[in-house]
Amino acid sequence: MVIPAFAEHLTTLSPLKTEAEKRELGQFFTSLPLADFIASFFHRPLDHWRVIDAGAGGGALTLALVQRVVAQQPRPLSFHVTAYEVDADALARLHPTLAACAELCARHQIAFNAEVRAEDFIAHTTAALDQALFAPALRTFNAAIVNPPYRKLSVGSPTHRQLASVGIEVTNLYSGFLALLARLLEADAELVAIVPRSFCNGPYFLPFRRDFLARMALRRLHVFESRTAAFAAEAVLQENIILRAERTAQPPATVEISSSRGDLADSIRSRLLPWTDIVQPDDAQAFIRLPASDSEHAALASLADLTGTLTDLGLKVSTGKVVDFRAREHLRADPEPAAHPLLYPCHFEAGALVWPKLGGKKPNALAVPADRADLLVPTATYVVVRRFSAKEERKRIVASLIDPARLPAGTAWLGIENHLNYFHATGQGLDPVLAHGLLAYLNWSVVDAYFRHFNGHTQVNATDLRSLPFPPAETMRALGQVIAHLPVLPPQAELDTLVATHCARASL
Repeated sequence: MVIPAFAEHLTTLSPLKTEAEKRELGQFFTSLPLADFIASFFHRPLDHWRVIDAGAGGGALTLALVQRVVAQQPRPLSFHVTAYEVDADALARLHPTLAACAELCARHQIAFNAEVRAEDFIAHTTAALDQALFAPALRTFNAAIVNPPYRKLSVGSPTHRQLASVGIEVTNLYSGFLALLARLLEADAELVAIVPRSFCNGPYFLPFRRDFLARMALRRLHVFESRTAAFAAEAVLQENIILRAERTAQPPATVEISSSRGDLADSIRSRLLPWTDIVQPDDAQAFIRLPASDSEHAALASLADLTGTLTDLGLKVSTGKVVDFRAREHLRADPEPAAHPLLYPCHFEAGALVWPKLGGKKPNALAVPADRADLLVPTATYVVVRRFSAKEERKRIVASLIDPARLPAGTAWLGIENHLNYFHATGQGLDPVLAHGLLAYLNWSVVDAYFRHFNGHTQVNATDLRSLPFPPAETMRALGQVIAHLPVLPPQAELDTLVATHCARASL
């Protein structure tokens, strides 16, 4: 419940900024119902709350937490909040919100104190941490609530250098905020945050995952199955999660994984899972896995007995070598005698290669001098997977086959554009039968559902594909022998049955 007198100034906060201004700041403001839901994640009652709200905006999160705290039994004795905010428009609304918090606490005989710091949270905190090496006077907190800014960090930027100075290597503002908050919390303190899910996998966030998991124990993770759910008013299509973590280096025995389909009125489904299902002990990438939906749980069960790896199959996966804006002078709109075929995602339909595509937006060929032969791969059979899927697309993993028979006779080399990952045998092509089996397996709906339990964004990285389990080579070949004789991939339901049957035999 929001205090009516202060609801209006909070709900009118976002429109004061243009989209360009909000994105420059990384601002995506918390709606009042969402703030209340986030505040409900706190689990531990306290006698004296000492809270940090970094990137406080108009104060919706702090207000929601205060409303929860005053209902605590027995009531706490005090509530202190330190709120960081740099935006003048947000600060103009933050002060009346904190006045509402003070009024509410006074009604319930709870001492309230607020400190507003109109300065950059990262700049101030990294400086304090650096000084603390010589003068240990850094303020700490027993609770943190945050909707941090979301914006990529350029290597070498002032903010990136500030974070690196205290041992934090991150690629986005939000992960920098979380890493700093983990350092400001006392033992057993709780952190509740709404953040993009992108930190859960991928190589760019690996240093952050290792750092955060060494300091914080994840206790609950809530998945919004729709990308538009959390910040619908902001037109954000980022997949977000809410996390609750405790300041301890000891991993928990179990983690609560909850999910909801859309808005906050939807029912919430919740499961208690072993920690080792969330972060697998032998996973060098420290992926944080979130099997929230029924289909993802079913996929985990279906693939539980498949323990093979790409290495076991003698295969590797790489990202296409041609970054078109860096090779602009070598691109050709149409095929030429001295040019090589250049393959983009648009050159694949229903799993098959369709080249060239004349009159389209993408080039069809690449003419490179001898010193740029590194952009080419030998013409052979490969399996490719698009690196990006359209938002809210039905499938994340979309695999296709590069069949040399669909290219002009005598084609010795070809280029694979950077928006494609390609499977190869240490730089060479694949055995065609094995390639057809791999093609079918990657297009299996169960593999797609399995992939979604650790990948929460639209990008499919080569590192993510390496993390998939694979059936043994004999199963892949048996499957490939069936698929290779078909003119096109069978309909999805038929393909799913075919792959499931072969994989079930492999696990017997």
